[in-house]
Amino acid sequence: MTTESTSTSGPHTARPATLAPPRGGTARTAPPRSRAFPEAPFAAALVAADCAAVLPAAVALTPVQRSAALFLQITVAAVALHARGGLYRPAALGAVRAGAYPTLLDELPAVAARLAFLWCAVAALLAARSPELALGPGALAAAYALHLVSAAVLRGAVHHRRRRVARGQPRAALVVGAAPAAHRLAALLHQHPEYGVRPVGLVTHAAQDIPQPADAAPPGPALPVLTSPEDVQRAVIQNGVRDALFVTGEDGTAHPGHAAMLRRNGCALWIVGPTAREEAAPAPMGRHLWGYEFRLLEPPEARAGRLSKRALDIAGAGLLLLAAAPVLLLCAAAVRLADGPGVLFRQERVGENGRLFTLLKFRTLRPENEREAATRWNVAHDERLSPVGSFLRRSSLDELPQLWNVLRGDMSLVGPRPERPYFVERFSRLHAGYAARHRMPVGLTGLAQVHGLRGDTSIEDRCRFDNHYIDHWTLWQDVRILLRTAATLIRPAGG
Repeated sequence: MTTESTSTSGPHTARPATLAPPRGGTARTAPPRSRAFPEAPFAAALVAADCAAVLPAAVALTPVQRSAALFLQITVAAVALHARGGLYRPAALGAVRAGAYPTLLDELPAVAARLAFLWCAVAALLAARSPELALGPGALAAAYALHLVSAAVLRGAVHHRRRRVARGQPRAALVVGAAPAAHRLAALLHQHPEYGVRPVGLVTHAAQDIPQPADAAPPGPALPVLTSPEDVQRAVIQNGVRDALFVTGEDGTAHPGHAAMLRRNGCALWIVGPTAREEAAPAPMGRHLWGYEFRLLEPPEARAGRLSKRALDIAGAGLLLLAAAPVLLLCAAAVRLADGPGVLFRQERVGENGRLFTLLKFRTLRPENEREAATRWNVAHDERLSPVGSFLRRSSLDELPQLWNVLRGDMSLVGPRPERPYFVERFSRLHAGYAARHRMPVGLTGLAQVHGLRGDTSIEDRCRFDNHYIDHWTLWQDVRILLRTAATLIRPAGG
């Protein structure tokens, strides 16, 4: 855990308005919360649907053939087969972060084939185990049909709910390319909110590169043209942008000059157009952006690395919360006795890809108002700190509640430390590459912190360490940083 400062030197300045107004046309002066629904609950709902779908098949079996053990085995086998076939992975789910969520018909052949294999295997095993338990052709066909129909109905309901959430909570995206293709795609996405995408800006080499084409679809809200890295960083942070859609030109190019810049700013990159159709593996016909083919420009190892990092976070945070439960109770009691009600301090921070979340800490002092909490840089030597507050900050015990942020998925155990929106905007203007820190989940500790960059230390140095960590990330490096952090806790330092 690391000692975290509380907020600015210098006068408070107003934040610029967001680059693209939300639907309704009213600009906001604070970055909108990213409301895109996480994929994990939908994957869990599909697993639950597949488990429940086994039960109707019992109607086709005789009382002798029915047993809890048999249906448990069938349930586990069905989930394992679907998982092996990728029916729970985001890409297979159609969780194209630029929209295009699937229908049941997209995955029905894969589900039907796996369940047919499963029931043939069940019939063979029952016959081999005991002849009196053998399934006749009629019973086998009925059990398979009931299982398939119930799986189709339940999975269809999950996908329907998922598409409704995507439509009501669209993801902010940037469209990259030359006119007229970029303008047309942005207009079409605005016209078709069912894809769950809200374009907030057009990225091009020059503003005059994207005139309004005469034959374009009826335009939506006027979108700003982003021509500099600073514009792109500001758009990513203020709008919570997660995705960049590269529209290929007539020659099939995808404007590669922008890819590195957008990836550094935490955007997932999608290529839309002829190149996507030629290079991508076959995809369901229903998976498209109003007829446009697309594919994710992401190294195959990136997804596996993200899953392993998340697994480490869940296991580590869960175990640490259990082990630290007595310490948490003692800290909470000490804060309550020393400083009165209000044990936890909640503060808005900027997370991965500019998304805002509420960070939890034990309260060590009470700010005079929200402006002080948001804009004062350091309170380490504040006279209002009680002895309990000073001890918690020196020992970093005030950071323990952030283990809950890790379990929730707001943070990771290891990553760049999260900062408040006011300072993210300020540091992004002052330090090249600061916004690029947000292309990975923020963390309780990081490479900068284990090198002593905590509290009132160089932001430029922290930025350099954070980006070096992201560029060279491995799971073992996370373990090493956690071990080094544990070692530094025996030498607490204020900040």
